[in-house]
Amino acid sequence: MKIKILPIFIFIIFFIIFLTFYIGLQNSNIYTPKTKYKKELPNFNAKIFDTKDQINHDDIFENNKFYLVNIWASWCVPCREEHFLLIDLKKEKNLEIIGINYKDKDENAKNFLKELGNPYDINLLDENGTLAIEWGAYGVPESFLISNKKIIKKIIGPLNKDLLFEIKDLIK
Repeated sequence: MKIKILPIFIFIIFFIIFLTFYIGLQNSNIYTPKTKYKKELPNFNAKIFDTKDQINHDDIFENNKFYLVNIWASWCVPCREEHFLLIDLKKEKNLEIIGINYKDKDENAKNFLKELGNPYDINLLDENGTLAIEWGAYGVPESFLISNKKIIKKIIGPLNKDLLFEIKDLIK
């Protein structure tokens, strides 16, 4: 009698272990934070990338306009991949693109824009990463679509063609 119970017990243990691993592998381990739409813009002062002049958030954003704030860096490979989409978005008349250059060397960032083109109407400098933190960014690239001084969409990671069409639909 003991001989028949032991194989069944071992089979049940292995089945439970297999089931646990199988269920664990089916769950996505990619963390995507939840963001509130219609979130207020952060209050900030920043340096303009080219001139190093100080600028306030109130000097940049106006009501009844759409803005896309894009956090980027020359060392960021996904930033390079999404750059042609930003160039395409620059053609939209009712959208201004604001860049935030994140923890980058000045010369590298200038070469990046010279090589790929500059889609930014205003480009801000974030030398130590505090400006990106104020925006609630988790890394680069990240983008924020803004309307009436409120964040209406947060995009974590690089832009793609689907997001490009979604942005174009939202700003019409």
